[in-house]
Amino acid sequence: MPLDIQIQKNPTGENAAALTVTLIGSLDTVTAPDLERQLAPWLGGPVADIVFDLAQLKFISSAGLRVFSVTRKTLKERGGQASFLNLQPQIREVFDIIKALPGVAIFKDVAELDRYLAARQRSHREAT
Repeated sequence: MPLDIQIQKNPTGENAAALTVTLIGSLDTVTAPDLERQLAPWLGGPVADIVFDLAQLKFISSAGLRVFSVTRKTLKERGGQASFLNLQPQIREVFDIIKALPGVAIFKDVAELDRYLAARQRSHREAT
């Protein structure tokens, strides 16, 4: 099964250094290199946060998990993070089984992510 990768900058403009990456299909040994290639220019720039919307991801292999892990590490080094939302049951099970990407935020939906991001930004403002 192929992988459709849709990358868009944060449409609200609240966090210009954020991206949403929607994955549709299968993230496996064949398709993971394409995701890496498409993420590379963004990870080489000022992007600090990436939200992976996995609502339409049907399958993930260890190659896909490796892409997530590398992305997470790169973002963490610059004070950002990778977040995942809308995990289908079979994808959530893979994350649960291998305890994939410890410390990565996983959200039920966009509303839960928005609440988290708002609280995170408030805590940064209050700290300054």
